[in-house]
Amino acid sequence: MVALVAVVALSAGGWALYTRARPYLHGSGCEVRTALGKMPLDLDQAANGSTIAAVAVRKALPERASVIAFATAIQESHMRNLAGGDRDSVGMFQQRPSQGWGSPDKLRDPVQSTSKFFDALVKVKDYLDLDLHDAAQRVQRSADGNAYAQHEPDAKVLAQAFGGRSAASVRCWYPPNKRTDPRRADAVREMRRAFGSRLQVVAPAAPDYDAVRAPNERTGWAVAAWAVTHAQTFGLSEVRFAGRHWRASEGHDGWTHDAKAPATTVIVR
Repeated sequence: MVALVAVVALSAGGWALYTRARPYLHGSGCEVRTALGKMPLDLDQAANGSTIAAVAVRKALPERASVIAFATAIQESHMRNLAGGDRDSVGMFQQRPSQGWGSPDKLRDPVQSTSKFFDALVKVKDYLDLDLHDAAQRVQRSADGNAYAQHEPDAKVLAQAFGGRSAASVRCWYPPNKRTDPRRADAVREMRRAFGSRLQVVAPAAPDYDAVRAPNERTGWAVAAWAVTHAQTFGLSEVRFAGRHWRASEGHDGWTHDAKAPATTVIVR
């Protein structure tokens, strides 16, 4: 009997230790998963990816434009906001100030650099009908334009996930010691800068969350993905939308069902 009690006590103690340690076991990261496949990302890559999709939403561009942008960003920078590069190239798209893309500071801003990429892309005649590498090369004019083509499968996964066509397909996680102080007002301000006037911030029913109304469910999931990928930066603890719920404390588990999560409004806490 004493031995049994000891085993139970050890088991309970082990479970308690595991429960405390579990949030640290997975480290930090993100994953996108759609019917087309899955792709691991780090937190910076995921935040940049959701920004690309957000700017595409603001400009009302088709998904194909996002696919081209994602493939380009993967090839140029592995979807990271680089401080430098070849000659004077900077940012996700490795745009060059000397070639008229803008100042280095603007090109290091993911929202502005993405906007500049799309502005150049839509000027390419019949870009939606071109092969991906051809459309990207006409914008970038890089040394090896064919290199963009290899990233098209991954780019399609990212476009579906971050663009909201695939619901609840983006999850991120990080340990408790990497959490930051809440800055919801800054998060909403940056979100609206990326998505533009298509989003409406609704007066919340309680002071501890913000409610962002999207024009449709697809945009709502793009907003939710943006919030999840920027949660660590802005200290967000929860995102709720369309019957699903993501919690920073259980980020690796992804989205759980939540019957009370609204269908038209993204709740950010």
